[in-house]
Amino acid sequence: MRLQDALFNLLQIRLVAEARPDDNAARETLDFFGQILREDHHLSHVEVAAVDETMIHVKYTADGKTKTELFDREHAERLLADIEANPKYN
Repeated sequence: MRLQDALFNLLQIRLVAEARPDDNAARETLDFFGQILREDHHLSHVEVAAVDETMIHVKYTADGKTKTELFDREHAERLLADIEANPKYN
């Protein structure tokens, strides 16, 4: 899995896990993508550094260097919106 895809997937499921703290599947999926980033991409730290009207800034450390990736906020929040809109998951 490409680094940008793994970061985006981690971001999406992190938003879900934070909004739904009792959702065990979300927490397990969050751990899964965290493991991919650690083991496959050798990242030592990943965090949401900032959120503005249109973008979510994800900061991470790779090879001792801190980098930032920007993701479209609406696109990143889509999974949570889809879950919340489906009565099966509420």
